[in-house]
Amino acid sequence: MSHVFPRHTKSNLPLAAKGDGAYILDANGKRYLDGSGGAAVSCLGHSDADVIAAIKEQLDRIAFAHTSFFTSEPAERLADRLIAHAPGSLDRVYFTSGGSEAVESALKMARQYFLEKGEPKRARFIARRQSYHGNTLGALGTGGNAWRRAQFEPLMVETSHIAPCHEYRWREEGETSEDYGLRVANELEEEILRLGPETVIGFVAEPVVGATMGAVPPVPGYFKRIREICDKYGILLILDEVMCGMGRTGTLFACEQDGIAPDIVTIAKGLGAGYQPIGAALCTAEIYDAFVQGSGFFQHGHTYIGHPTATAAGDAVVKKLTEGGMVARAAQQGEKLDAALREAFGAHPHIGDIRGRGMFRGLEIVEDRATKAPFDPARAIHKKLKAASFEAGLICYPMGGTIDGQTGDHILLAPPFIISDDQIGELVDKLGTAVRTVLG
Repeated sequence: MSHVFPRHTKSNLPLAAKGDGAYILDANGKRYLDGSGGAAVSCLGHSDADVIAAIKEQLDRIAFAHTSFFTSEPAERLADRLIAHAPGSLDRVYFTSGGSEAVESALKMARQYFLEKGEPKRARFIARRQSYHGNTLGALGTGGNAWRRAQFEPLMVETSHIAPCHEYRWREEGETSEDYGLRVANELEEEILRLGPETVIGFVAEPVVGATMGAVPPVPGYFKRIREICDKYGILLILDEVMCGMGRTGTLFACEQDGIAPDIVTIAKGLGAGYQPIGAALCTAEIYDAFVQGSGFFQHGHTYIGHPTATAAGDAVVKKLTEGGMVARAAQQGEKLDAALREAFGAHPHIGDIRGRGMFRGLEIVEDRATKAPFDPARAIHKKLKAASFEAGLICYPMGGTIDGQTGDHILLAPPFIISDDQIGELVDKLGTAVRTVLG
């Protein structure tokens, strides 16, 4: 009998025994192609020799030193490497142990920034419906993922939620992509004015929406308008790149493709590529200087932030992503994956939309392609697709509640950047087996 408290008490999961490139092998020797990188984590696959060597080398030196007493060489090196490649005026890196911690840190950093500036009335965040920013209470409260929030609603900080930018679902007939983007972006200004600009801290958004809607990119011009609005009212733009960042969409930072830079950006998942738990919140020099000129103390912290072994792993990963050319490979192989998905499913009567960027792709499942009507949620199509894919030897990331937190199904794909052309074919073939099993 296991004493592990699992995610689901009625699950009976196989034991992961070995990683082999883009595959995971269970204890019985069955091979699973990791078509989602776990949860968009394993960007370098499961057996990268360089990252493993960096971890071992750091362990031989020192595994851990608490950041209230010491900094460490790998933390300093990784921070320098991230800032060297970061957009805009991002200048400082606050390390965490994962994505939820990174978002929580960003929220508190943003609030204290305005306190340091003498603007204590700023206490509200605005985010988007159908977003997800993590599972700690602050991050969960900021996010707009309805079913994840439901049980814990009484414990959360109050956040305003405006419309998502989901062209396939919400662009009106006769409306251009650019006009649609401006319309939904302008909801931010309306909400700021409703609340009172002097009360708003910042706007939080995923550049490419991940688990909740399935690799939904913004339309052209959307984030440029968002940036303009934030600047107009002096509020912070906080971008959550925990899932879509670190090369996943074909550039190291996802926001690069939209021609903007945030005031704070959160990263995780691909930062450690699964080899160590690590995340970070990067902020501008202006934000950091407010702390320097003010109290000098960020009233926040966790035991394992800046962990030397984790930052050594992260540094090896980011070096491989940048100098090693893996971000460029993600863009290249992502186009091949997109083409293969469109060839296989582009005319399927139950695949309504195929979307995404780089190695971050989504397929929206519909009952009626012409009307975009979703399946009855009671049929739990996403759960059946996950099970059928797993049986076929493919790990993918289906989710329900795509449209409004209750209805709609999608499949999220986020394979390792090392995936070969043949393995792209294998992924699409195995996904096709699952789709035929569940949808006919």
